[in-house]
Amino acid sequence: MIVPPWYALPPPGYGGLEQVCSALVDALAAKGHEVTLFGAGTGTGTAATFVGTVPELQHQRVGQALPELAHLARVNRMVSPASYDIVHDHTTVGPYAAADRSVPTVATVHNRPSGELREILGDVDPSVGLVAISDTQRRLAPELPWAATVHNGISTATMMAKSSPGPGPVLWLARFSADKGPDLAIQACRDAGMPLVLAGKCDERPEQRYLEQVVEPMVGPDVTVLRNPDRDATVRLMLAARCLIMPIRWEEPFGMVMVEAMATGTPVVALNRGAVPELVRSGETGLICDEPAELAGALRQVSRIEPAACVAHVRRAFSAERMADDYERVYRERLAVPAPSGRNERAPSVAW
Repeated sequence: MIVPPWYALPPPGYGGLEQVCSALVDALAAKGHEVTLFGAGTGTGTAATFVGTVPELQHQRVGQALPELAHLARVNRMVSPASYDIVHDHTTVGPYAAADRSVPTVATVHNRPSGELREILGDVDPSVGLVAISDTQRRLAPELPWAATVHNGISTATMMAKSSPGPGPVLWLARFSADKGPDLAIQACRDAGMPLVLAGKCDERPEQRYLEQVVEPMVGPDVTVLRNPDRDATVRLMLAARCLIMPIRWEEPFGMVMVEAMATGTPVVALNRGAVPELVRSGETGLICDEPAELAGALRQVSRIEPAACVAHVRRAFSAERMADDYERVYRERLAVPAPSGRNERAPSVAW
């Protein structure tokens, strides 16, 4: 299992991808598989055997190409058919780098497949099994050689869940970004006459600038802003919240925070964008709105949603065990496909 070099597994705070990978590693180990986790840092809280490619987590350089490429180059030097049956890669450029391995690779695409990423994914070795995390994501680039769609999952065994609707404010939980719509959340809650907590990742300069220039001028006594809350704090916020609001402005390929909220019994009020209708059952585990003007009315009605229905939905459709079963099928299918011989064994290209 190869994860990006940015954050620890499981993540102490922000890290939806890392939360998913942690749950998957532990679920596969529980099924009897021997899992080796290649990441950054000095250890892992998962059931995997950990191999670090660099002693320090690289979160200060998140999004930069070189830390991830160096991480992958080190992993590729350690991976061989003598030691591993299959590689599951969760990095951004990992699918392209997989051609340097002689071990079959399954690569989960966690980001929106557009622009340069779409171009890279279109040129991966045919032996690499690309896995989408939603049908919505797959439809954004239907020409890519998708091998399967596997919804993300969450470990529900230790999740706390409430038995009655939360008495607290509406919760928005995301990166501080226009795509995530915190300004729409403020307006919707204000129109509904409800308090709001904005709890968001804000450690990169674009996030800080958006918070300072767009969000903070809108903040009043009805809005509380929390920067970079840790995992325990976010769980407490979800348990107390009336609902989670997701007024996204982009085609989000999944949206793990919605699954996490529903797992605590917290319903979701969201705009009908991206994978929202794949995750939320409108009228059963939340309310989906077509326009921002509808959000305030949905906020007033969402207390009718039963927390138990939200929890049952997650356990049925988004459990770590279901995710591990689905990936196990993908692994077995890819084992029947010849692995690439490796770029290092191909004819050299011209150097300029």
